[in-house]
Amino acid sequence: MKLKLFFALFIVALTSTFAQTKVSGYVYDVNDEPIPFANVVFKGSTEGTITNEDGRFYLESDEIWNALVVSFVGYEVLEFPLSKKVNYDLRFVLKEEAESLREVVIVSGKQSKKASENPAIRILKKIWERKRQNGLSQFKQYEYDQYEKVEFDLNTIDSALIKSKLFKGMEFVFEEVDTSSVTGKTYLPIFLNESVKKVYGDNITKDKREDLIGNKNSGFSNNQIIIDFIDDLYSDYNIYDNYLKFFDKSFVSPLSRTGIQTYNYVLSDSAYIDNKWCYNIIYYPRRKNELTFKGDFWVNDSTYAIKEINLQASKSANINWVKEIYIEQEFEVLNDSVFLIKRDYFLSDFALNKKEKSRGVYGKRTTLYDNYKFNQPKEEKFYDKVVYNYDADIYNREEDFWEKNRLEALNKDEKGVYKMLDTLKTVKKFKRLYNLGSILASGYVEFPSINFDYGPIFSTFGFNEVEGMRLRTGGRTYFGPNDLWRLEGFLAYGFRDDKFKYGISGKWLLDKRSRLTVFGGNRRDIEQIGASLTSSTDVLGRSLASNAVFTAGSNDKLTNINLTNLGFSIEPMRNFEVRLDGSFRTLSSASPTFSLDYNDLESSTGISSEIKQFESRLALSYFPKREMTGFGVERKEKNDNFARLFAQVTRGDRNWFDSDFDYTKVQFSYIQPWQVGGFGRLVTSIEAGKTFGEVPLGLLSVVPGNQTYFSIYNTFSQLDFYEFVTDTYTSVHFEHNFNGRLFSRIPFLKKYNLRAIVGLRGVWGELSDENIALSTTGNPVEFPLLAPDTRMYYEYSFGVANIFKILRIDFNFRGNYLDNPDARRFGVTGSFGFYF
Repeated sequence: MKLKLFFALFIVALTSTFAQTKVSGYVYDVNDEPIPFANVVFKGSTEGTITNEDGRFYLESDEIWNALVVSFVGYEVLEFPLSKKVNYDLRFVLKEEAESLREVVIVSGKQSKKASENPAIRILKKIWERKRQNGLSQFKQYEYDQYEKVEFDLNTIDSALIKSKLFKGMEFVFEEVDTSSVTGKTYLPIFLNESVKKVYGDNITKDKREDLIGNKNSGFSNNQIIIDFIDDLYSDYNIYDNYLKFFDKSFVSPLSRTGIQTYNYVLSDSAYIDNKWCYNIIYYPRRKNELTFKGDFWVNDSTYAIKEINLQASKSANINWVKEIYIEQEFEVLNDSVFLIKRDYFLSDFALNKKEKSRGVYGKRTTLYDNYKFNQPKEEKFYDKVVYNYDADIYNREEDFWEKNRLEALNKDEKGVYKMLDTLKTVKKFKRLYNLGSILASGYVEFPSINFDYGPIFSTFGFNEVEGMRLRTGGRTYFGPNDLWRLEGFLAYGFRDDKFKYGISGKWLLDKRSRLTVFGGNRRDIEQIGASLTSSTDVLGRSLASNAVFTAGSNDKLTNINLTNLGFSIEPMRNFEVRLDGSFRTLSSASPTFSLDYNDLESSTGISSEIKQFESRLALSYFPKREMTGFGVERKEKNDNFARLFAQVTRGDRNWFDSDFDYTKVQFSYIQPWQVGGFGRLVTSIEAGKTFGEVPLGLLSVVPGNQTYFSIYNTFSQLDFYEFVTDTYTSVHFEHNFNGRLFSRIPFLKKYNLRAIVGLRGVWGELSDENIALSTTGNPVEFPLLAPDTRMYYEYSFGVANIFKILRIDFNFRGNYLDNPDARRFGVTGSFGFYF
């Protein structure tokens, strides 16, 4: 998410079709106070909008209108003639109706939560009673056609931008500038994607299937990172749900059962819409800084189904890099009791800040639904179909296909974006800017002529106590996002130890249907094996903890590792992976102040300093509800709200490759994110393991300490590396991000949009006397091996995130074992990142 967002914001730093009628302005009362949520419509039409918190509005139409009607409950209706097609920055003053002064006070402040006093609440409760009987949920099975159009636009185009050096030589792009019908800002299309799908669903079995029939895109169509970022706009949501998730945040729905505590509701109007009598209800948030909307909806008076709704995120909502979120949904009347979604429009304005004139990027999604069919059951195996291959035909449909399947015709600027961007790609300056953004986003420098990517560039420099300054160079083969095989490698050099390190690995997808993949490689490097309870067989893996420039205490307990690995993986069912591999490791201390010595009766000295060990592993992984993109050997995760279950059995065998030890290690872990309604996101994890047999320090389970100043999940911030060592352990981690819910209630803090994070983590473990004795050799630099066996070790933390939008700081407290040598009672860690 962080790199995708960074790339999208980088694109920010990178012609003329007008609607027939355009109007913008402000609505005030006689005291010169802005009137929020006032109705503004073209006279004689249903085309309108409502003012924002500042009383500002923008409205446009493809038709010509001669008058504007401005109204609000308790005020006299104002009718304003439109002498021109374009009228900007108008000022309207509404006068109070004498007989409605009491009502005006109620409307402008907090609304009653009682149904007996507020008719809007009575209607809202009827919506709750009927919501499970509305829409598709009232049918056993359903199917429909879906057309989706996603567009990214550079907005706030002005003469200064057009004349800037940035666009010198690319001025022709501004021929495609248009004006947003929602915000009134000028914009320049830079990406367009169209798709046609056939969707099937079964409400009894809760199965769903989507068949992609056609896809067409322009702009950054070959960059998977930007396409995955755009997929954030594809989040499924149902306005009847209590919470609507956008950009990793849960907004309280205005139709939520908790909405009464979050929103003010006002019954504003009633009218016929498509021959159905409907009520109009305006809603707006009770408090600032919370993840809420403002807007209005029309609801039918008999079915209490929503006919139309619009939602606009409050400007004060605690969300980064998004200045506007605007949603419109329209529902068609199938019969007297069935209302089905017909059109869904979603607009988001990505920007570096929320200032009115700041430049940004629009993300717009328009989804249309047609050809509904119901109660036509399918065989069970119908929903099990999975697409395993990239179908080039789907992405190369002829124009006549699109003319037939578009449920909404492209406007002039959308038609021109394909040609404009094809031309733009030939401009050298644009290529350079685009390539720079791609490098910052992916971390790799692309050399397409030789199908090679250099990087990752962010691993070029490192530091640890043994190597001193470390330089690293590397790369990978890259023919495209759906490559069936890939080779990767690196070469590193440490200036202090004057040694080269290297690693090379390869993987090959043999069967797409079962995702049968073989992999293998070799690495000679320095590693901090005290930073994870689960030993990694990733040949190119490298612990961040061993390469931090600044650490709390000496980071000298490092290990020389020579790892060779060979194995295969397969997915017998979706999101269930079976992995079987064998590895041979040679481990030895990389530092004169750290010992991996163990007692060895077969050694001439009775002590050995090097471990040679073959291991075979069987690992099972399950990721329910995980969604992936791509069809190649390497795929990308499309979502992050799924559980991760992992079980592994490792067998060490002395009969293979002259290995040193016999043992069996069993491990299990379960990580689960939870969206706790409007109270934020909780991540929980539990991990347990046991080693059967006698093994030395290098093969035991080290409780993962964290001597860096970075907040790293699943490590213990107040533990030093190797402070606790176990052969049997259980650990738990809890971390909850309130997403601004707490700080938004504190008056002097809520304007900063800070987010509170609390964490609690603990571990219990044992270490047998035999394993302790095995690694007790009398080496002057060895240390006593301790396990948290008398009581569970725990620590807790309080964090503040979203500082300057990118910084998180955690204050960590050690709960017990305070008498351990050099125990760190308190510490501060932090992290940086681009988060919504």
